[in-house]
Amino acid sequence: MTALTSRTGPRRASRGTATLGRPNFLIYGLLVAFVLGSLFPFYWSFLVGSRDSSMLTEQVPPLVPGGNFLANAQRVFDSVPFWKALGNSVVVASTVTLTTVLFSALAGFAFAKLRFRGRNGLFVFIVLTLAVPTQLGIIPLYIAMSELGWAGGLQAVIVPNLVTAFGVFWMRQYTVGAVPSELIEAARVDGCSMIRVFWHVCLPAVRPAAAILAMFTFMTSWNDFLWPLVVLDAGNPTVQLALEQLQGGFYIDYSLVLAGTTLATIPIVIVFLALGRQIVAGIMQGAVKG
Repeated sequence: MTALTSRTGPRRASRGTATLGRPNFLIYGLLVAFVLGSLFPFYWSFLVGSRDSSMLTEQVPPLVPGGNFLANAQRVFDSVPFWKALGNSVVVASTVTLTTVLFSALAGFAFAKLRFRGRNGLFVFIVLTLAVPTQLGIIPLYIAMSELGWAGGLQAVIVPNLVTAFGVFWMRQYTVGAVPSELIEAARVDGCSMIRVFWHVCLPAVRPAAAILAMFTFMTSWNDFLWPLVVLDAGNPTVQLALEQLQGGFYIDYSLVLAGTTLATIPIVIVFLALGRQIVAGIMQGAVKG
């Protein structure tokens, strides 16, 4: 009896472990519900943007898109300088994303792997700046932009956001575990300069974290409203200011506004699809390490 129990016990345990580790219908159902809930706001914007505003007053609104989206999109471009706003947002968001990822990766590599006096104190100071509200710096920052003659131009939106404290913190934390110190020492022994070590050793290793930072930075810069509203002229808007102009009248045409919102969301979807593989690779790498 004891021998039979010892033989069958591990089999039952392994079967139970396999059952627990196998995804079931509940997990898939929760994932599908989460995806549908995430996509519904975008679909609702497209739905309202493809019809007229009268659908919002119906007792049972239709769930099938209409055929007026192209007409409403043309009205968006006729009502505000939307092409210029899209171009400005692409320039601002792309530039800010590239510089933030590059400078944050450089700073993260320095704080994680280099030894210099005051390293810990400087890093703590950078992290503490995250507790300072952005609104406190708007007035002195606007005065500085005016003194430089940049008020009203895109450089006033780009330059203050070239690097962020969160980006430095994020890349430093990832670099600590992703880049072995022995690999850096081996590269230095082979004659690599510190810039080459960063470019050929560190940067490929932190690519998943850089992709996640790039996505969040692009979204944050694309959706930024307060600072562009303060420093930019009405004739040189970003896409968020153009959307605000669409609803600035006495009567708000929601089909017009949501058609513009749908157009403004497309670049973010493209960026997510472009960086999705790197993000999934980073998640899987962390899961394997765990």
